[in-house]
Amino acid sequence: MRNLRLVLASVILLGLGTLHVHSAENIWHVKAFGPDGKSLDIKAFDKEGTVFDVKAIQEGGNLWIIDIKAFVGGKKVPVKILVSDEKYAPVKAIGGDGTIFDIKAIAPNGDKLDVKGVERSGNIYAIKAIGPKGELYGVKAISPKGKVYDIKGVKMADQEVEAKINGVPVHGHVKALPPVHGSAD
Repeated sequence: MRNLRLVLASVILLGLGTLHVHSAENIWHVKAFGPDGKSLDIKAFDKEGTVFDVKAIQEGGNLWIIDIKAFVGGKKVPVKILVSDEKYAPVKAIGGDGTIFDIKAIAPNGDKLDVKGVERSGNIYAIKAIGPKGELYGVKAISPKGKVYDIKGVKMADQEVEAKINGVPVHGHVKALPPVHGSAD
């Protein structure tokens, strides 16, 4: 099991998490789903309030671990769980210069809901948007063909700081994973 974790950690950290069956890239939507079943867009925001898309990027036919990225200034930047003492684990995008971008769900009335890791089970975090009354919205990736994957935080190392990306301490990785059958999520 330890060897498998080391291999997966290397794959994720080095960005080699795809098997190149072919070079095609599929862009999946990332949405939050409220208790009423309505979907909310997930976006990244800079300090000035500029809005950027957040998408799941499927590469080379890989259907197991799909990267979550924000599209900032024509570049794909990683979305990660940051090191924090907060009750819920902050989910943020990290720019090439270390700039931190907030990840939020946009409610129909324009309110911005935090997206965070709300619960940890072993090495997996449940990633949710948090409503104004504390209600939790599931965060999912939806493929162009209608497949729906869960967005999860993945912790590969035992230490608090798993990696530093552009100078920012990272606690875990944010990925789209196939749903686990029997999950109440």
